[in-house]
Amino acid sequence: MARVYATSEQLAAWTGQPAPTDAGRLLARASEDVDDALLTAVYRTDTAGMPTHPKIVQALADATCAQVEYQLATGDDGTGAAGRWGSVSIGPVSLSDRRDSTPTANEVDLAPRAYRALKRAGLLPGVIR
Repeated sequence: MARVYATSEQLAAWTGQPAPTDAGRLLARASEDVDDALLTAVYRTDTAGMPTHPKIVQALADATCAQVEYQLATGDDGTGAAGRWGSVSIGPVSLSDRRDSTPTANEVDLAPRAYRALKRAGLLPGVIR
């Protein structure tokens, strides 16, 4: 089972708004994004792979909440599909204003606030020396 670093309650506290009805799904997908950003980070975990140090636990929760907040603000549902086109129609298909600033398949579109939370905790840039 995938690790989820924040709760609906933490998300509501982070955004100052009630958590959306699909908060569990959004938090799970945002946690995956955080995991992808931390592929080279080194920190202690328990047997379930969850961080054990309170500073790291908080940083991952903050980054996860920031990621959901970012996705909601950009209209993304956690799939990464939002923001690729300025306008989309379904029938008959019409796409316009392609936005090429989206990440490639091997990158994660990490929210700026999520990046800063992870960086402050010493988890990024994740270089092993």
